[in-house]
Amino acid sequence: MAEGFFLTFEGLDGSGKSTQLRKLAAHLEAQGLAVTVTRQPGGTRIGDRVRGLLLDSKTEHLDAMTELGLMFSDRAQCIAEVIAPALHGGNVVLCDRFTDSTEAYQGGGRQLGSEVVLRMHKLMCGGLHPDLTILLLAGFDKSLHRARRRNDRTAPADLDEGRFEREDQEFHRRVHDKYREIAARDSHRVVIIDGDRPIEAIHRLITATVDEKLRRAGLLPRLPAAGVR
Repeated sequence: MAEGFFLTFEGLDGSGKSTQLRKLAAHLEAQGLAVTVTRQPGGTRIGDRVRGLLLDSKTEHLDAMTELGLMFSDRAQCIAEVIAPALHGGNVVLCDRFTDSTEAYQGGGRQLGSEVVLRMHKLMCGGLHPDLTILLLAGFDKSLHRARRRNDRTAPADLDEGRFEREDQEFHRRVHDKYREIAARDSHRVVIIDGDRPIEAIHRLITATVDEKLRRAGLLPRLPAAGVR
């Protein structure tokens, strides 16, 4: 399906993935690559409306299967409108969350299980899988603290996207454990990065990993062999 390269960022809220995605986008653009940045949920006009419903703390009594269906409806729209056209155009697509998040948060956190999530992915996403996933996993307690501190700083008049951060610790522990399970199952695709490192150290690890993958994909020139001038 894809002629470009599809890279996703995953992790608990507060892991720093959005920051690292922006830094990677700047790094790749500096090398002359065409980069498309999007997010899940959201990334389209329709998707941003779905995002508001899903993440707003004032959304109450949303059934877990309804939540799952909304996540995939948003994703299908983003694939059709943003991701697939960019990949067909040869772009590097960087997406903040994708189906791994749904498997972790709805499959793990909501305890729907992986099977229903993966069936929905097959049905709604047309067989599209990331070429590479960067999974930022800071220590569990530190990551949860960051997420809740960020939510607490949000003033009432500001955009409220703290619905998931307000779930209890056991919910977030199930999400964390499911991410570990996904990484072990799909180790060919998922690269775990220690999110407790300094921001610049994480950035260097990510750029080294991504540059090598892009060289193998033919989107960046290969480095000369040692000793060759």
